[in-house]
This record gives sequence, structure tokens and C-alpha cells, in this order.
Amino acid sequence: MSTAIEWHKVADLDELPEGRLKSAKAGPHAIALSHFDGQYAAMDNRCPHQGGPLGEGSIEKGIDGKCWIRCPWHGWDFDPLTGKPPGGHEDTGQETYPVEVREDGIYVGLPPEEDHERTVTDVMAETMVNWGVTSVFGMVGHSNLGLADAVRRQAVGGNMTYYGIRHEGAASFACSGYAKLTGLPAACLAIAGPGATNLMTGLWDAKVDRAPVLALTGQVQVQVFGPGVFQDIDLKAAFAPVTKFSQNVLASSNHAELANLACKSALDNMDVAHLIFPDNVQTMPAAEDAKAGSPKGRMADRRIMPPEASFNEALSALKSAKRPMIIVGYGAKAAMGDIISFAERINAPIATTFKGKGQIPDNHPLAAGVLGRSGTPIASWFMNECDLIIALGSSFSNHTGIEKSKPIIQVDFDPLQLGRFHEIDFPVLGEIGVTVNAFSAAIKTPKMENQSDEIADRWKIWRAEKENRRGDASEKGLNSAVIFDVVSTLTPNDAVIAVDVGNNTYSFGRYFECKGQSVLMSGYLGSIGFSFPAAMGAWAATQDKAEFKGRKVVSISGDGGFGQYAMEFTTAVQYGMNITHILLNNSQLGKISKEQRAGDWAVWQTDLHNPSFAGFARACGGHGMRVTKAEDLHAAIEAALAYDGPSLVEIISDPDLI
Repeated sequence: MSTAIEWHKVADLDELPEGRLKSAKAGPHAIALSHFDGQYAAMDNRCPHQGGPLGEGSIEKGIDGKCWIRCPWHGWDFDPLTGKPPGGHEDTGQETYPVEVREDGIYVGLPPEEDHERTVTDVMAETMVNWGVTSVFGMVGHSNLGLADAVRRQAVGGNMTYYGIRHEGAASFACSGYAKLTGLPAACLAIAGPGATNLMTGLWDAKVDRAPVLALTGQVQVQVFGPGVFQDIDLKAAFAPVTKFSQNVLASSNHAELANLACKSALDNMDVAHLIFPDNVQTMPAAEDAKAGSPKGRMADRRIMPPEASFNEALSALKSAKRPMIIVGYGAKAAMGDIISFAERINAPIATTFKGKGQIPDNHPLAAGVLGRSGTPIASWFMNECDLIIALGSSFSNHTGIEKSKPIIQVDFDPLQLGRFHEIDFPVLGEIGVTVNAFSAAIKTPKMENQSDEIADRWKIWRAEKENRRGDASEKGLNSAVIFDVVSTLTPNDAVIAVDVGNNTYSFGRYFECKGQSVLMSGYLGSIGFSFPAAMGAWAATQDKAEFKGRKVVSISGDGGFGQYAMEFTTAVQYGMNITHILLNNSQLGKISKEQRAGDWAVWQTDLHNPSFAGFARACGGHGMRVTKAEDLHAAIEAALAYDGPSLVEIISDPDLI
């Protein structure tokens, strides 16, 4: 036996019948193993024509009785012992390998694996790691294999973590959830054609909510761009509306710089960046002196003070106010510590938009709850009674309903958001934390009314109303006030909560009281199915970002929302994701039924035929419990939160008691 050969067991003795072929793995190599005329033979599994898997082909006998291996794709033939085609043309032959039949099975001998030659995708993956892209969600396929191998090498080296999903849409939603929690991009990986287009909804969710995401898509080979070969679509054109940066990776590209610009664009623009990898470029050798990129010297300090004139005009209005009110949106998330200190200085209540829910704990003395359709009467009361609104990082969506007749100071770091929908009295362009700190410093002796007692009184009134609603009974199922009272009580104060859309989400906005939890949602897009994949992304962040380690991840949806990506529960089981999913099952698209009734439409095509979701969770290998009685709710949710792995609590709920 030659010491230059490494032997690999590829089959048991009785595994491959006479006259048959099979594909097998020998170390990192794929081989075609054949059994014919009482002997075994092995050759490279990839047909030199178009890469067809020879092990899935057939053994054919010619009229002279000679055996040939026939490719299943286009019928090319090869001698199983020599690898040569009929006629013996060397340039189209296959490499063959020695075979030994041993007592315990069939072995194939291969030369030792050569040292890996660094590729252009290796350089780009190294660059992404340097920019902090450490989690990748995706699906490996035929047009991204070279890129996937570069990701694999980073994962083996401990620099990246890869999560194989069931549907590419879940990958992009996971990246959106990851970014909304951390402010940092994760990457979603897909093949050309349908794999790439399946990413679109999650990418649009990230784009409109200003969450940085990196999309990596395979593509057909460069030489067949355009004619319409299998899975060839113009990905750059297709992704143009949803991306801020989208580029083809070509042989002539500066590969490290392309990866630099993609990461920088995602972070600076808080948007989607997209890299397209043609199949034949992915494995091109990198230049010997190719260096990975990094963010060093590429990112500026964004803490910008507003222009003096606009700041002073706003400050004058602020000093004159007696009952100011602060409304914070998702755009103010990073500045909440400064905002709360500012509110405490001027004794102003803080209400949030629905997207900003949880950015101030509801038990803070100045917290006024959520404003708008998914909100509480507390926030509405103070908006009606205030004499100045200070809007920070809010987009003024119609869902929130900020009263535009009130005097308004609007502060944002994006000039397009200032006065976007209507005239603002005092538009202030600046970083929110810097600006409110400057306001605080400039107000030497605050003269505003102390509204904290009034806030406490309003909370008492609302909590009494919620307690009254918990008494509503129904044979259809549990009411939302009861459900979210228990969820509020049991959910850890530092949990990350991903919520879906629909009646369940409106009820969450009204009844759930945040005590420090981070809330993730599909804000502007309002996409059903968001919550569970986003929770997967949030869980990934708790594994690789130190500031989020140890935080519990909870997902909340209706039956319609969970059904969109239900099979991702198996993904959560596969990777041991500690996610608790609270599922309100009313056997219908309840929000749509409600809208049909409100518009005098017939309620039509909103009923759903559901399985036992709790049974489904158990069948997938997770924890599942079904609740039909209020007295069982506490124990079921407590057990699910304590379970170390994916868990699901299916709650039969009344679609009318929301």
C-alpha cells in the first residue's frame, strides 16, 4: 500500500448491487463508485461536460460486452477502469482511483488533499469577518458552492456561524431581526434565480425599517449572462430597488474593496447591500498579495451637532413650554439613555411609536406607553394635553397619528425624515443623543410642570380597564387581555421579543407592559411571517455578540403568521435555538376578518385549516403545549420559557376579544 494514498471507506460490502452505480464521499471528494462484472471501480463524480453527477447515471454494456458509465445528464460515456471515453480522447477523460475490497467494506484510495489555494471568495469572506459579519443564514446550492466553501472555511476557523434554513425568505427575515436588535449586519446566502428572488420580502423589510443587511447571491457563469440559460436572471436589475449597493463580483474586480464597500454601505446607509457571485468567479485563485479589507479608517463618527440657528429656535420653543411631551420612534433606539435623562430634566412624559415599543420600560415614572392604533389611552391623553411635541427618530407614520396641529420639534439624523409628510415648526438635523444632551445643558432652570403624578394616575386607570377586560369570557377561546397579562408577568425583563402582524400584534401593543425587553417587528412593511425567522436572527445575535449573551428570545404570532415559515421550527431544533414561540390560534386571519366586517364586506376566505401546532412542534423535536383554559396558561408558558431549546405554546384564542 502506497504511503502517498489515503484510504476512505465509501460503502459496505452489500451496499452496492452488481450492475449499479452510486455517488459517495471520499474525504472532501465526490466519487462515482461502480460495481460490474464482479469488480468495483471509482472515478471523479463530476462529468467534464457540464458537471453531471456520474454516480446517478447507469452502467451500459456495448455490443462487444464492454461496460461503460453513462452520465445521467447528456449521455457521455466513460470506461469505469480507465476513465477514458469511447475513442480514448484524453482531454475529456475522468480521473480514476484505486479500490480495495476489505472485510469491513469498500475503500477508495485518494492522494492526500493538497493545501487549499486561497480564492477571491476567501478574501471577501475574510473581509466580511473583519467588518463584524459573523452570522450567515442561507441555503447552499449549485451556483454558490465556491462562495459557500469560503463561508465554511470561516466557520471551521471559528470566525463565522452558518445556519442552513428551509426557505431563503426566512434567511433574509433572520438577518433583518439580527440587524434590528444589534444595529449590525448578518448575511443571507442564496443561489441564482429563485433562491435569490426568495430573499426579496425579508430584504424589503430590512430596507424600509433601516436595518443593515448583506445579501450574497450565486449567479450563472459570466459567459452565459443574458441569453436566458437555466436560472439566469439579471440579479443586479432585480435587486436594484431593494438595495443601496448591488454589484457583480467579476474576475477583474478588486475583491476586498467590493466587500469593504458592501459592508460600509449597509452600515452607513442602514440599508441592504448585495454582492452577486458568478459561479466561475467564486473559485478563482486570489492574488498572492491579496489582503482582506477591514473597517479601519473607513467609518466616521456620526455624533453630529445640529446647526446653531435651528437648534436655538427649537431651544427657545422648548424653554417656553409648560407641558412638553416626547415621542420616540425606532430611529431613537441608540440614544434612549440620553433621551430618558433629558426627559427627567424637563419632567416630560415619553410615549413611543409602536416600532419604538420597549425603548423605555413601561414602569418608568415618565413612560406614557405606545401612541397610535396599537397603543394605549395614556399616550393619547398626554398628546392631547401637551403644548409641545418633541419627536425624536419618528417617521410620523399614519399608524402612529402624531397630532400635526401641535407645535413640534422634530430631531433626526436623516434630513429626508424632517418634515417628510407635512410642515414641522422646528426641524432639527443632528444626531439625537448629541442634540438632547445639548438641550439639557442649555436649560439651566427648567420651568415645566412635573407630570409624573398624572402619568401614574393614567396608568392606574388603564390597568383597571385591562383588569376589567380580563374578565371577558368566551367559548371560542382565551381573550388577549388574559394572554398578555400572563406573558407580561413571565417574560424575563431582558428578553428579546419578535412580534408578527395581525390581531395578536395589536393586542401585544395594548396589553403587554415592557420592563426592559427589546421588541422587534416588521414595522413599515408589516409582513406576516416575520416573527419566528426574526427570532432566529435574534438568537444568533445572543450567541456571537457579547452584549446580548444570555438574553431569552421570545416570538409571538398568530396561526396565519407562524404558518408562513413553520418549517423553520426544524431549523431551530437543528441548531438548538432557545426560542419560545407564543402562538395565538384563532383558526383564521383574524385581522382581515375584522377589516372585512368594518368595511361592510362579507367575511370571505379568511378561515384556516390548522394542524395541532403543539403536536407539530413535538414532531419536529421541540417542546409543544396546547392551552384552551385560562387556568392552564401560566404553567404552560412557564414550562416553555424554562425549556432549553425551541418551544411552542399554542393558545386557542377568541378572534373578537382582542
